[in-house]
Amino acid sequence: MKDKIIKPDKDFELAIQAKKSEQTSRHPDKEMDRAYVYRLSCAYSSPFMPMIDLSFAFDELKKLLKQWPAKRKKKPVTAPLLGILLLFFVQSVYAQHAEIIHPLSLEEIWKIAEANNRDLKLSDLNVQQSKIEILEAKDHLLPEFSAGGDVKLNSKFLIYDNGLFSSPQDVPIKGYGYGVGYNLNLNLFNGGKDKRNIVMKKEEGVRKLYEVELQKQSVKYHVAVAYFDLYKFLHFYDFLDAETEAEKKQLTLIESLHKNGTVLKSDVLRTSVKLSQLELALSDVKKKIAIAKQHLNILMGREIDTELAIKHADTIELNAITEGDYKDYVDIAFNKSPSYKMVNSDIKWSKLNVKQMKATLWPKVSLYSNYNYTYPQISFYPYSNDLWGFGQTGIKVQFSIDNLYKSKHSIARAQTVSNQAKEKAEMKKDEISLQVKEAYLQQQQALESVETAEQNIIKTTETLRVIRSSYLNQESLLTDLLEAENALLEAKFNLTTAQTNVQVSHIRLLAIVGIL
Repeated sequence: MKDKIIKPDKDFELAIQAKKSEQTSRHPDKEMDRAYVYRLSCAYSSPFMPMIDLSFAFDELKKLLKQWPAKRKKKPVTAPLLGILLLFFVQSVYAQHAEIIHPLSLEEIWKIAEANNRDLKLSDLNVQQSKIEILEAKDHLLPEFSAGGDVKLNSKFLIYDNGLFSSPQDVPIKGYGYGVGYNLNLNLFNGGKDKRNIVMKKEEGVRKLYEVELQKQSVKYHVAVAYFDLYKFLHFYDFLDAETEAEKKQLTLIESLHKNGTVLKSDVLRTSVKLSQLELALSDVKKKIAIAKQHLNILMGREIDTELAIKHADTIELNAITEGDYKDYVDIAFNKSPSYKMVNSDIKWSKLNVKQMKATLWPKVSLYSNYNYTYPQISFYPYSNDLWGFGQTGIKVQFSIDNLYKSKHSIARAQTVSNQAKEKAEMKKDEISLQVKEAYLQQQQALESVETAEQNIIKTTETLRVIRSSYLNQESLLTDLLEAENALLEAKFNLTTAQTNVQVSHIRLLAIVGIL
């Protein structure tokens, strides 16, 4: 069907060729050769390939071909052979250009985006942070161990053995002192808060993984939207470019008919106006193509001005998209959807948080040990100016009485958060069901639009053929012809849009259920 869409009408082409044959006698041979070669060289070039100045190659080949028959005593080679040679030259240049810019498929762009997308890189950093937080929580299980020392200046050591207002006894000690030692504290029991904190950090890490998966689904969906926007605009460009070229030929024919007095001047003006509108639309599509490429480059994590080409010439396959039932998608979503897994993870975390708040009611038991070397010895009688060492090892029990009434509100708040998490899970379940239903129906609607658009293509193509033939036979108005051409062009746009909408709606459905 694509060939029928892009190729102009054969009757119209025959009329154009007849018109050109009338003007052949007025062209000099050199100009005819150049015009013929130019048409051949541009016949298969890409609409986005920059024009190449081939005048130098034309002159050199012309000289060689003129010298060759003189030596062979044969008739000089005609323009068609020269055009074929130049055509091979242009194709080789275009092949080199195509090798530099490798067209990417949607799957290839997805792989690049997964590796370089900045949002995904940020999500990976969040996962790394959660892993470090787990290790940090495990560090709290280790004993607290410290070593220290001090150096000091001592004042006089006065002992008031008969009261504050009596003359003190001056104990002779050194004017300076120092000390060194260690302190060890190991938690034996605190209501399981430390171990539970590790479990909570692990649950937070699991939730971060679900967030990464959700972010991947979102990025792949947005990449697909940008990809098919570019795909659509490239096809729009092909349609408009082909329509513009056909309209130029039609304008030439109508101008010829006007000179012969067959049609009115208004027909020439209307055709010129339509040609201007097509050229304006072509310029607008070029700008949209540039924006779509920049958007794709950003999603892929590349520089915005990086050259990009996609495989827009490939036909969109719609056969596999019709598979699947709504209930099947809903069941898959409740098992695979990252967003649904996230709310279930929130429920688990909130339950652990309630237990964590209740753990404050338990006493704290710890093992402690310390030992210090001190100089001079002024802690115990008899005092001495000698170095001395002293340490203790034991079990310490602490119970916070104020937590008996302070923790009530903390526990109530944690329980409320847990209940909120359960309600959010039910809300998310309903939301996912609605999203799946909406995406599924959009996919079905898009498939129906494709069928309708294909039928419209057939009808508008036949209508245009009939009206064009009748116009050339002066049996219909130019306005009817222009309306038929616009209707066919719009039908082409609608078909391409419907095909891309099918793909986008299907990808959105897969992203919602979590299997994209």
